[in-house]
Amino acid sequence: MIDLRLLRDNPDLVRASQRARGADESLVDALLAADVARREAVKRADDLRAEQKSASQAVKKATPEERPAVLERAKALAAEVREAEEAQRAADAALRAVHTRIPNVVADEVPPGGEDDAVPLRTVGEVPTYDFAVRDHIEIGETLGAIDMERGAKVSGSRFYFLTGPGALLEFALAQLAISRAVAAGFTPVIAPALVRPEAMEGTGFLGEHDEEVYRIERDDLYLVGTSEVALAGMHSGEVLELSAGPKRYAGWSSCFRREAGSYGKDTRGIIRVHWFDKVEMFSFARPEDTAAEHLRLLAWEEEFLQALELPYRVVDIAAGDLGTSATRKYDIEAWFPSQGTYRELTSTSDCTTFQARRLNIRYRDDDGKTQIAATLNGTLCAIARTIACLLEVHQQADGSVHVPVALRPWLGGVESLTPGMSLAAPVPPLSA
Repeated sequence: MIDLRLLRDNPDLVRASQRARGADESLVDALLAADVARREAVKRADDLRAEQKSASQAVKKATPEERPAVLERAKALAAEVREAEEAQRAADAALRAVHTRIPNVVADEVPPGGEDDAVPLRTVGEVPTYDFAVRDHIEIGETLGAIDMERGAKVSGSRFYFLTGPGALLEFALAQLAISRAVAAGFTPVIAPALVRPEAMEGTGFLGEHDEEVYRIERDDLYLVGTSEVALAGMHSGEVLELSAGPKRYAGWSSCFRREAGSYGKDTRGIIRVHWFDKVEMFSFARPEDTAAEHLRLLAWEEEFLQALELPYRVVDIAAGDLGTSATRKYDIEAWFPSQGTYRELTSTSDCTTFQARRLNIRYRDDDGKTQIAATLNGTLCAIARTIACLLEVHQQADGSVHVPVALRPWLGGVESLTPGMSLAAPVPPLSA
């Protein structure tokens, strides 16, 4: 949730943020009114409790003649306190209902516009050229025996798949490379649950207007995550973190599930936009004043990973109308897909400031020992399926083989290329004596 102090001090800033997102400006006035109503309800309840306390003391001091009237007043005050406390609970609920509908305030530097208005910041690597007919990742994957869409659909429906043979080994190789690089950068590796309670999903901003994207297990009132960001954020809900030495960083692995509602007709072929995939996600808890620098660090780690995979890409600054609910600013890295002749999103990183932590009650102690709301950031290090699709396309060769980037070779038994009908190879540690 946004900071109510910011709302009270500068409501026009929040209104401008809503306009930039294409969101409902009237919610700002509704939240202001709900905030006033709640503060009035709290004051009335506090005043009545104080009066009730005085009445209780008066009962003890009353003479026999005064006692009946004083008792009657104390009884009436007790009823008024109960009513006031119920009114306060209703005001709290009304405030939260509006508060959770307002997304994070957009950073000043964010470009205006919507999905098509992202601003390219830099392009890295040369777009490859080929002296043969370019194939897409499905044709390449089927030839290699790496991807089976037909049987995936047979078993689970559209937008599901099997990774087989070299495809499965590529998944494990990418996961190992991503986790090992994250650990080397100081991240704590985490295998995160893919099922979470509603509080975690709401706390990270994935319910409300985004609930059509989410799979819910109604019988158990649990949700399948679309990213391990949800579980990683919820892991420290209600806690006070030690951040004096810098951000607390996790690299989370989980399966991810997305309905892809509203995306019909978009990337229906292949494994670019699917209902299930595995992912390594970076997640940071930081002091609010450190988030801008931490955001750039996450972006740098994402770039280094794609450079290790020898993939050409560009970094774009996402426009206000295309930001997620929790993000104040977001960078995407779009890699080149030869079959489409364009750059497509492969990773992203978002600065969520205190938005998620305020919902989840995640705090830290400042230099004076006072508890303050922490900040959170997230960044995709490797979305496995989409990365495999890009690797197969960019590194395809005329003879049907696929070049293996040097960084991945240790995890694939040292092979330099994937070839149709190849004998599978994977690293095998030496047996101890």
